[in-house]
Amino acid sequence: MKALLSSTYFGPVQWYQKLARAEEVYIEQFDAYQKQTYRNRCLIATANGVQALTVPVEHDDTNSQLSESSSPISIRISDHGNWRHQHWQALTSAYGDSPFFQYYVDDLRPFFTERWELLSDFNEAIRVKMCELLDIQPHVLFTQQYQREEVVKNNGFIDYREAIRPKHALPDETFLPRRYYQVYEQRHGFLPNLSILDLLCNMGPESIFYL
Repeated sequence: MKALLSSTYFGPVQWYQKLARAEEVYIEQFDAYQKQTYRNRCLIATANGVQALTVPVEHDDTNSQLSESSSPISIRISDHGNWRHQHWQALTSAYGDSPFFQYYVDDLRPFFTERWELLSDFNEAIRVKMCELLDIQPHVLFTQQYQREEVVKNNGFIDYREAIRPKHALPDETFLPRRYYQVYEQRHGFLPNLSILDLLCNMGPESIFYL
């Protein structure tokens, strides 16, 4: 199976399932910027329920259109609102009492203290580290042009770019969320398909068995 994915910021369990199971994974570099996607947003479980963490970005009208050039669309990360500190505080509050947060804290902290200029580079650094911690070795490639529907079909991709979204996701028959331990499950019930951080902090080395 060849999977076509959009870039994600600490993507959901569903996204990492594709990395773990696909023979090849292509990450789209030429899709237009859209609000409220996993490209710059992740969902975590807190004492008050699900919380969205969003990386602020700087974008112009050219980022709202598909790229037909040989250069990927470049979305720059904004320093607005001290978001790195806020995200780290939210994570430490949400997962400080989870079984494995302290085990991974040194691996995670640099993403909230160091700076990346481009969102695509930031997300790729996150993906590499998450794969290392999950102990998966996906064969990841990057698109060299925007993959239109007819191109996807002709090349045998399974297109998950619209299927894996926080809102208005398309059906994905290959993904069935499996329950695992969550810190706040007694309060909110099991919350499926949150950020990979939720699975990792709660299940640690056993996370791979849920992908």
